[in-house]
Amino acid sequence: MKFRIFAILSLIAGSFAFASCIDDEATDATILANDKAAILAYVDTTTIVNVKEFHDEESGIRMIWQLEAQPDTITEFYSTDTVTVNYTGKFLTDQVFETTLESVARANQIYNQNKTYEPVQFILGSVIAGFQFGISQMETGEKATVFVPSRYAYGRNGQGNIGANTPLIFELELVKVNPGPRN
Repeated sequence: MKFRIFAILSLIAGSFAFASCIDDEATDATILANDKAAILAYVDTTTIVNVKEFHDEESGIRMIWQLEAQPDTITEFYSTDTVTVNYTGKFLTDQVFETTLESVARANQIYNQNKTYEPVQFILGSVIAGFQFGISQMETGEKATVFVPSRYAYGRNGQGNIGANTPLIFELELVKVNPGPRN
């Protein structure tokens, strides 16, 4: 009798687990579709200097360049490279949540006197996927705005003041690339 009850409960639990996998996939697709629509609505209603544009339909990542590099600065990137970047992170409401630029921090009331406002250095492969993708599409000296669906930002978990399933905007300036190890 106990075995039969355990078997039935296991079957029910397995059914819920299977159904939740389907729901997770459907939910992920719905979240991505909503993020893509929100990003498109933002782009359609906002004036952004546009000298070049890229849009990956599958991921929903969109980039609009404000300044292109000189032809002799073209570089191939590796995830082990160290990049130096100025950036401003924003929500689709234009609320700034992070920046390396003191003037932007002051203008958006997020200035912190204990923070040093200067370009940041990091290994390219150590940041969220959307930020990494945006930088990897740029050349030294370029400025671009990258629109990142939540799946390629902080996803369902969010981080700090960035809520779950929140698409983000990054205004990027690629200052320098230091090559890392090549395998």
